[in-house]
Amino acid sequence: MALLEVQNLTQRFGGLQALTDFNIAIEDREFVGLIGPNGAGKTTVFNLVSGFYTPTEGAITFGGIPTRGLKPNMVTALGLARTFQNIRLWDNMSVLDNIRLAQHFRLGYSLWDALLRTRRHCAAEAGVDKASREMLDLMELKLYADEFPKNLPYGLQRRVELARALAVRPKLLLLDEPAAGLNSADVDGLIRLVGWIYSEFNISIWMIEHQMKVVMTLCRRILVLNFGRIIAEGNPGQIQADPEVIRAYLGDGTL
Repeated sequence: MALLEVQNLTQRFGGLQALTDFNIAIEDREFVGLIGPNGAGKTTVFNLVSGFYTPTEGAITFGGIPTRGLKPNMVTALGLARTFQNIRLWDNMSVLDNIRLAQHFRLGYSLWDALLRTRRHCAAEAGVDKASREMLDLMELKLYADEFPKNLPYGLQRRVELARALAVRPKLLLLDEPAAGLNSADVDGLIRLVGWIYSEFNISIWMIEHQMKVVMTLCRRILVLNFGRIIAEGNPGQIQADPEVIRAYLGDGTL
């Protein structure tokens, strides 16, 4: 059984059909890319899989559990985490608190425990604090623990967002255009970082990305979406040589 199974996914917004009959199965330890021109429906796929949208038609199963009707935090609790094209950090909280708060769903204590600061409450909070500090250390963010994300350079904000997603200990990590807004040097650093995350954390990664250098370097398998439909699937070499993919990107200059 695949880690993630998406079957016949279709999404309509009023009279607009954003996605048509989308299918994918992602196994443990896979690194998959999803590419396509602007407006092809890529982020719609991620919003459906992560619980932000409910599909018009089709089924999504994660770890053998159907996710229809589950809220995003419930999907996260199953082991799916994501980042966003536009960074969504809590800018008025410290970097450390961003990492801590991401793990609130696993604390397991009641409001009563929190009010009375019971042993259960203190033990859970201490565990989250320890895990959060270890994550910052692992992601080379220890020096910025008490800083607000909005005061950090853009590349470091991306790193914080990745650390927050990894703090929930996902089985599958969705990366929505992680190279967006990065300069050339930062893109090279991102490639090294994401490659290291894939190896170090023993997880599956599914990535949307416009920068073909990132996709072709990291992804083992790539799906191409155009006007809400999959038009090609294969390894990087096959995708680069596919005539329909070339036509979809004609004049874009990114493939």
